[in-house]
Amino acid sequence: MTTPALEIDSVNVGFGPVSSRTEILANINLTVQQNEFAAIIGFSGSGKSTLMNLLAGIQQPDTGEVRMHGRVVTEPGPERGILFQNYSLLPWLTVFGNIELAVRQVFPKMTRAERKDHIQHYIAMVSLTGSEWKNPGELSGGMRQRLSLARTLSMRPDVLLLDEPLSALDALTRANLQDEIIRIWEEDRRTVVMITNDVDEAVLMADRIIALTPGPKATLGESFPVTLERPRDRTTLNFNPEFKTLRNKVTRYMTEINQEAKQLRKAANVTLPDLSPYDFTAV
Repeated sequence: MTTPALEIDSVNVGFGPVSSRTEILANINLTVQQNEFAAIIGFSGSGKSTLMNLLAGIQQPDTGEVRMHGRVVTEPGPERGILFQNYSLLPWLTVFGNIELAVRQVFPKMTRAERKDHIQHYIAMVSLTGSEWKNPGELSGGMRQRLSLARTLSMRPDVLLLDEPLSALDALTRANLQDEIIRIWEEDRRTVVMITNDVDEAVLMADRIIALTPGPKATLGESFPVTLERPRDRTTLNFNPEFKTLRNKVTRYMTEINQEAKQLRKAANVTLPDLSPYDFTAV
């Protein structure tokens, strides 16, 4: 039996002293198979970034384990590449230089010629050829995120972690980068875990959608397999009955668990940030 790429086993995370502790994540269990594209969808403030930090090894759980290929994750590593919402680029380095810094760290034995070819391969992969010697300040937001993606991919991670990397982009740029990520994943299969609050994005890109319930004590709820045939054409998906059925099913589920969470907080007289900015309205 093949060992899963990623496993989260009975994980709990909280913050603050015992007297006023806030439980962020409660009893999180997840298995992601090799080369699977999994999307975790949730509301603002539900602990999505905390969950991503656990997978990346940036943060450790209070109880439970996070495992990659059966080994406990205790720290960050290049085998898990993460793409954040912000670009996390060094402004004084060029496109080439930002990628080269990562490549030197992960592949110190590469010759200069090998390193150059390797970097150029990933620059071309994200359609930034011709911009090698530009600094991040000379790039558009979409181009900066392409650069971040190229830098992450250049480390050849076994697992790619996407922490809402497209949420700050305009709709057209976001759609173009969604297509780029799908294209790259289909050409060079690897395990992907994506955090998102966009139902359409999750259905378009993923093999499976997992709901994260509203916090506190957020946990993973229902899982929805995405069986739409690949490659997926966004221009025809809106006319696909299977796409519309799944989108509405996920939307309805997210709306219901949000309403349940509001009622529970009201009954317990607990005041938390309103989740409405990411309201999932059925289409």
